[in-house]
This record gives sequence, structure tokens and C-alpha cells, in this order.
Amino acid sequence: MGRRQTRRSVSAEQASILVLNVGSSTLKFALFPVADSDDALLRGVLEYSGPNGGRIRITDAQGRDDSRPSGVTRETAVSELLEYLKANSVFASIQAVGHRLVHGGTRFREPVRIDADVRTSLDEVVPLAPDHLPTELNAIDQLSGAAPSLPQVACFDTGFHSTLPTVARLFGLQRSLATSGVVRYGFHGLSYEYVARTLRLRGELPHRTVVAHLGNGASITALLDGLSVDTSMGLTPTGGVLMGTRSGDLDPGVMLYLMRSHGFSPAALDDAVNHRGGLLGISESSSDVRRLLGVAVADSKADEALGVFCYQVKKVIGSYAAALGGIDALVFTGGIGEHSPEMRQRICDGLEFLGIEIDPARNGDNAATISTSRGSVAVRIVKTDEEAMIARHTRLLID
Repeated sequence: MGRRQTRRSVSAEQASILVLNVGSSTLKFALFPVADSDDALLRGVLEYSGPNGGRIRITDAQGRDDSRPSGVTRETAVSELLEYLKANSVFASIQAVGHRLVHGGTRFREPVRIDADVRTSLDEVVPLAPDHLPTELNAIDQLSGAAPSLPQVACFDTGFHSTLPTVARLFGLQRSLATSGVVRYGFHGLSYEYVARTLRLRGELPHRTVVAHLGNGASITALLDGLSVDTSMGLTPTGGVLMGTRSGDLDPGVMLYLMRSHGFSPAALDDAVNHRGGLLGISESSSDVRRLLGVAVADSKADEALGVFCYQVKKVIGSYAAALGGIDALVFTGGIGEHSPEMRQRICDGLEFLGIEIDPARNGDNAATISTSRGSVAVRIVKTDEEAMIARHTRLLID
């Protein structure tokens, strides 16, 4: 990242919490004050080098941006970030680090302060999320090496869904497999927790809510009084609706067929359902909804990919209305959910029978409430903030 100095509003005297959200293609980070606040002092993202090169984007509390090309990789991202924080006299302000971990397995349902026992136990969860956890755990280890006395907290994306009832958690498999941990866990929990908390604070959390977290990874969750009672992802983040490169739910026989008739190995199956499927697989051109929308008129495969995505999301919304005994609010969040009026419209078209009716003008403006006065269901947009939620949990565990 280099030692280029930039204007910042964070000083060594301002005690802060560092939040790391390590992904497969980016490292997102944020600094929050130790004092109770969801307002970040600094946010940034390190985009790993790829075919189009890497990039670093940082925004301070005043909205000033610093964006530039970088050779940062998945392996060097944490060390590059630490170098940047030290070079800009920020590292000394950090009192604790909060991490987003995609999976907590059966043991970890609540955020936890990381000690030697916890760190060892986290290795046992890796088989449930082999594409995510190794990189996330490596970030913990690098921080431990750089600052051994700095408290670290693990926050789990599966934790919010620990309230799932048995009927939603169990798969139709042998009981012994469920006992060993082969059950529905659900993901995007930190996002759903933030959305539920935001709605509650606004006085807009009704009895029955469906939240659609739609981004490159996508899932839908049914909330009853703010608690998760069903969610579309399952044992892993591959399940549920079609996503950017993930297949979503499949007939289990598809996997058996690919193994028997096409010679697919476990590695090939993983590649097919996690990296070559989804919007990319159907369109054969892109996993990016914005790009697909731009060419959909002339490209039938792109249009079909978008159509499958919206159809599957629509189906899950309808099924969750049945599971909840009705629906009082539908909430969109995530990159697509927050910023794509066209996708929201396509998803909601045909759901008028549930009382879902959105106003085109409000929808086009990405308004906080996009439903019409005629509809019985409040349709809202909530900008999620997983990093703020992680900071809140970290703050509570270091007090």
C-alpha cells in the first residue's frame, strides 16, 4: 500500500475499534469510536489484484476519498492495511479488533472474545466454509502476531439464525447427520441483525417481516418480532436463491449425476456451484447485475439470468409469507436491494395479492419507503452496515 500520507480525522488520542470484514475478493475495514456510536471514523476497502488490477479506496468521516491502484493481494491485504494504519498514525488509537467470521458451526452462536481455546476451536469449523474461513482466520493470526495484547472479537454470520425452529433447521437426512452438525445455519446474520435493530429503533419493526439481502451473495430471511425463523441459505452460503456465481439450491440428484456421468470430482463440483454458477453461469457473461441490466435488451441469456434471480427471490418471499402466516413488511438491503429499482420492481411484480405494491417514483428514488399507500405491506429499503454491528458486539465484549 505504500506510505503515502493522506488527510485523516482519526488521531492516536481517539480510542477506536478496528473492524475487519475479510472476503474472497476484498478486505473491507472500518474504524469506529470506542464510545457508543455507529458513525465510522474511517472506512475502506482493499480490492485484491486480479485481471483488472487491485485498488484501495478509503473514505474518512468527512467524506473525503482516497482511491488509487494497488498490487494488494488476498495474502498481503492485512499486512498492507496495518502498514497503512501505522504510517498514518492511526494504529496507536486501536483498542480492539472485531472480525466477521462467516461460520460459527454448532459451538459459536454469540460473538466471542478470541483466546487460545477459541482460536483452536475455530479451526474445526473450517470444513463448513473452506472458501472463507481460512482467510478470515489468517487475519486473526496476523493481528495476533502484530499486536499480541490487542483484544480480538469474533462475530459470526450464522449467529443471528440460532433462533431457527427445528422445522426450519432440519434437512431430510438421517438424524445422526443432524446431530453431527449437518443442519441449516443461515448466513448474512450480521446484516439481518443490523436491519432488525434499525427497524426497531425507528418504530418500523412489525410482527411479520421478510428481509431480502441481495448482493453478489443473496439470501432472504423471515423475521417474527425481529427473530429469525427461516432463512434461504443452508449448511453453507451456497444454498438458497441464485447468486452472482453460486448456484443456490439444487436437486441433490444433480450432484450425483455430475459425479457419476460427467466424472466431477469434489473440487470440480465446488467450482461449478460456487464459482461458475449463478448469474455468471446462466448469462455466460457476467455476475454483475448492473452489467447484465445494461445488455439485457439485446442479450437473451443476460435477461434470462436476471429473470431466474428475480423469480427465485419472489418465490421465497411468497413461501415466507406462508410460514409467517402473512406479511407486514418487506425490506430490501444489500447492494442490489439498496440500489437497483429495476430488480426490486421485477421481484415485487405479481405479489400484489400479498398486499405488496411499490410506488414507481419512490422506488426510482431509492426512498426509505417505496410502497404505495394502497398496499397493506410496508416495503422499505434499509442500508445495511455489518461493520457497525461488529463494532457494537466488540464494544460490549471489551468493556
